[in-house]
Amino acid sequence: MDKRKVVFLDVDGTLVDYRNNIPDSARDAIRAARRNGHLFLMSTGRSKAEVYPELWEIGLDGLIGGNGSYVEFQDTVVLEQTMTEQQCRAVVSWLRNRDLEFFLECNAGLFGSPGFQEVAQPTVRQYARTKGNTHADDLTVRDVFPDMILGADLVRSDVNKISFVLNTFQDHTDATQAFPDLKTGTWGGRGSSALFGDLGVANISKAFAIERLLEHVGADPAESIGVGDAAVDIPMLQICGVGVAMGNGSDDIKAVADHITDDVEEDGLANAFRHLGLID
Repeated sequence: MDKRKVVFLDVDGTLVDYRNNIPDSARDAIRAARRNGHLFLMSTGRSKAEVYPELWEIGLDGLIGGNGSYVEFQDTVVLEQTMTEQQCRAVVSWLRNRDLEFFLECNAGLFGSPGFQEVAQPTVRQYARTKGNTHADDLTVRDVFPDMILGADLVRSDVNKISFVLNTFQDHTDATQAFPDLKTGTWGGRGSSALFGDLGVANISKAFAIERLLEHVGADPAESIGVGDAAVDIPMLQICGVGVAMGNGSDDIKAVADHITDDVEEDGLANAFRHLGLID
């Protein structure tokens, strides 16, 4: 590949392994590819508040956060769409009425409901266990969400999305029916596990955000590469010129990928970059 590529990387299960570590091979490969002139952005469900310094220290050109609700390129905010305060209030009230613990995902921080730290602990451990974390039974919510703020006002106007602990999958189904003006999803664990539900801005996707970013930098979608591991990444792979699925990815994303690389813990990113000619 001779032309400059714009590469969009999912974070969990793609750039970060199931123990929340960045493989050395991935870090080295990104830096080598950037020296070759290619651009790299994270494209993740995380809000900016969850993008910790060790990720930025790799050397990255920007961020698509909140599954597409926020776009930042080289310190310039390209796009930011949030739930309205009225929508936030309605969701918080609905979750409280169902006794579901939750947290607000904002660029300013993560804001948890009063009982989230206690109630979510078994779910957080299950999440880590399904990702192969051998120390899952020792994890606390604070380990996974170290900067989460508890006890703050939970009605805000800067919310990218709201995640909540699923007691059953019916909670997600009911949320979809209760909030047709919002986008609903699930996440958690390896592959397609559903441990958490989420509600976010309607008509937002990683593909939508990628289109805005490519317009901003003047790049052709044909010269972009998307790499991910889960169903939420499928629109990203489809909008990019080349779509790459991680070896640890779910079957549905592998079905639409142009290339399937190795597991995140088996140098999957570095091997994909070599296959695509981004590095030697």
